[in-house]
Amino acid sequence: MKVLVTGAAGFIGAALSQQLLDRGDEVIGLDNMNDYYDVALKEARLSRLQDRAGFTFVKAALEDRPTLEALFKKEQPQRVVNMAAQAGVRYSLVNPHAYVDSNIMGFINILEGCRHHGVEHLVYASSSSVYGANTSMPFSVHDNVDHPVSLYAASKKANELMAHTYSHLYNIPTTGLRFFTVYGPWGRPDMALFMFTKAILEGKPIDVFNYGNHRRDFTYIDDIVEGVIRTLDHVAQPNPEWTGDTPDSATSKAPYRLYNIGSNSPVELLRYIEVLEDCLGKKAEKNLLPIQPGDVPDTYADVDALAADVDYRPSTPVETGIERFVEWYRDFYQV
Repeated sequence: MKVLVTGAAGFIGAALSQQLLDRGDEVIGLDNMNDYYDVALKEARLSRLQDRAGFTFVKAALEDRPTLEALFKKEQPQRVVNMAAQAGVRYSLVNPHAYVDSNIMGFINILEGCRHHGVEHLVYASSSSVYGANTSMPFSVHDNVDHPVSLYAASKKANELMAHTYSHLYNIPTTGLRFFTVYGPWGRPDMALFMFTKAILEGKPIDVFNYGNHRRDFTYIDDIVEGVIRTLDHVAQPNPEWTGDTPDSATSKAPYRLYNIGSNSPVELLRYIEVLEDCLGKKAEKNLLPIQPGDVPDTYADVDALAADVDYRPSTPVETGIERFVEWYRDFYQV
């Protein structure tokens, strides 16, 4: 297939593009290469892709409507995976407009491209953050998610609503994937594992929020990519049993689906740090701090829908995933 992957220089987008190329797909990669975090890392991910046959790169932002329109018209992708977004919960408190530009304006440009060019299936990144103030565990795609606690989460919930509208109006199959705390080699420097590793190796203290009492459904990058590819190949279908009397938020009479992709095995943050210390052979000095605005105490993914529809459950334990990240980090930064 010819697949448009947005955010192709990002953590998940780059790993996904590699796997699609490995199986023989043609990949059109789009990324704006912004400086939200180290551009050199994005360039390093991208350079690994640009050496490969079947990969074409376009530097552009999702909110650049004329460029997006021209790209869809020229390339005519069969399927689209939208991984590009302004990421980060805490940054959304500082620069909210970046989230509206990329995650709302950018996403409507993707939807319009799919509408006007016969795209067979749109798969897009949502987030576990949409569960917001929910406290019933594990989080299920069938739960109501109308109480986000950050603008980032609200923008992802908005993407799900926008996608449903286009599935309903134009019969475009759309699948939203709620990712749970993705980590692993080539990861994002603004996320805990990366920041903790850097600080510990440099002998600096780490900030541990909620006094370390967070529990997170940490999900290894390879598990995420496998889930994305399986759902990309499983084109969303209408649910014939859906009814407005008892509406199921994860399905529809339209070709629309939502899935969690998480490890289904939450780990306490202090345990996560302990595993990292073991892999580094060095103890961390911890600054124990209160929970931050916009954060949720715990995440825990119910992945039954993913298992039922595409026969997949993420399974990489944090001990394995963190070890692989540390090996990559030491090699990449020559530490």
